[in-house]
Amino acid sequence: MLNNNTFEIEATFLGTGTSQGVPVIACNCHVCQSADPRDNRLRSSLLLKINGQNFVIDAGPDFRQQMLRENVNHLRAILLTHEHADHIFGLDDIRSFNWVQKRPTDIFAEKRVQNSIKRIFDYVFAENKYPGVPMMELHQVENRPFDIDGIEFVPIRCFHYKLPVYGYRVGKLSYITDTNFIPDEELEKLKGTQILILNALRKEKHISHFNLQQALEVIARVNPGVAYLTHVSHAFGTHEEIQAMLPDNVFIAYDGQKIHLNG
Repeated sequence: MLNNNTFEIEATFLGTGTSQGVPVIACNCHVCQSADPRDNRLRSSLLLKINGQNFVIDAGPDFRQQMLRENVNHLRAILLTHEHADHIFGLDDIRSFNWVQKRPTDIFAEKRVQNSIKRIFDYVFAENKYPGVPMMELHQVENRPFDIDGIEFVPIRCFHYKLPVYGYRVGKLSYITDTNFIPDEELEKLKGTQILILNALRKEKHISHFNLQQALEVIARVNPGVAYLTHVSHAFGTHEEIQAMLPDNVFIAYDGQKIHLNG
């Protein structure tokens, strides 16, 4: 480990929904019509507060709303899992952090994801930039631990159907979303995880996401102290319906929920 010191982590679920969010536009199902605020799910993202610094994993279309809701006034870095729209389309809104912090925002992503960012946000990297465009400092993530200000982040290689994606472990917390397969050697990296956050789209099988049974099988193999399910579809059920299906140490996450642990 790059940093063997104990540190406190506060993790906030910025969003726990799928690419469409919940409620889904024009859907009249009982989940989308639920009056329980825990059934309102923005696109999946996680805020980590460590040593007084804020780190965000994924910045989807709801990034601005999430930052305002949690009153995030400074941002150390963004870590990206992959390049799908619900995970990167909020990156333009780092402009406010650029202005306040007077520096580019550090963005950590593998090379393929960086190429997508350069294509989608081409105006950021233009030779003659329009005034006020976001400022990004891209850092390449490879499948080995890396350090940000003395804090070690461990990439976990997973697969989102055939698309390679990264989950991340920091201390005793591991976050994995948008995956339906984790190789055995990558599961080994999760040993000793105290809090495991894992995607579970619905009860039925899906081509590119874990369903409930598959997620519970991974949780049983990792054997964390506690696990939280995220990236939840309206097809799964309401918060109360899902929680009733789960073992005692597994919880369905909801937007705004905060968890604490010593890293």
